[in-house]
Amino acid sequence: MPAAALLIARDIKLSHSVFAMPFALLGAFVARREGPWTGFAGALALVVVCMVAARTWAMVVNRLVDRRFDARNPRTAARVFASGRLGARVGWAWAIAAASAFVGSCALFLARGNPWPLTLALPVLAWIGAYSFTKRFTWSCHLWLGASLGATPLAAALAVNPTSVGLGAGTPAPALFWLAGMVLAWVAGFDVIYALADAEFDRQQGLSSLPSRLGPGGAAWVSRALHAAAALLLLGAWRSDERLGALFLGGVGAVWGLLIVEHAVIARRGRAGIPLAFFTVNGVVSCVLGLVGIADTLI
Repeated sequence: MPAAALLIARDIKLSHSVFAMPFALLGAFVARREGPWTGFAGALALVVVCMVAARTWAMVVNRLVDRRFDARNPRTAARVFASGRLGARVGWAWAIAAASAFVGSCALFLARGNPWPLTLALPVLAWIGAYSFTKRFTWSCHLWLGASLGATPLAAALAVNPTSVGLGAGTPAPALFWLAGMVLAWVAGFDVIYALADAEFDRQQGLSSLPSRLGPGGAAWVSRALHAAAALLLLGAWRSDERLGALFLGGVGAVWGLLIVEHAVIARRGRAGIPLAFFTVNGVVSCVLGLVGIADTLI
């Protein structure tokens, strides 16, 4: 089993948690109540466990339900389930284990007087798991993925302080909703870029994606529009919370620059630029915003 765990961890690229984790942590800090740090630190640790478990569930499900398509695609044929190195039964066992870890971690918030994480645990798992099927029938699969990751700052905030998202007595934090919208548009935009690599394969297999439907040029323009919307939503987050000050504004400017670089790379290099544009640039975007946002809430 340790060998299977290592194969799965490599296949689902745990390092790609960097896209969503900083926004979950930022959401938790924006939602934080005044009080002892020990209680908040415990909640934050649970948020991290929930994030890793939920992503593992979603990615293993994705690899399992797409394994036959992956086996036909030269780019993905070496994936662990597509290649047959691990069987589907082992994969589903790990998926169920990850889902159980997520639900169990959500249940621990009951001891903190917060029933919402457990109440929403199964709907969340269903939503993020369903993404794997959307490419079979709708080009809006990119938006579905964006919404799945866009929920992370709201979910973390709800776990730490439900009133921050409008549940219970108290004042919601508008910045959380601006951030959620930004992540949705940003992730959908870079998922369109990622899908450029498989545009022809998707068309041949009858799979839906914007590149397969609109062609690389049309899809690139949609991605640019989504990232322009993300940039404006990010500015809205800064304006909506007085705690997000000069550091965060500097981060906003840096992100605008990074998004321009991302699209310049794709325009110039096409599919060859996807590794740099998709993985490197977007990883920097999330880390920069998470760090400067958290720093501003602490100053």
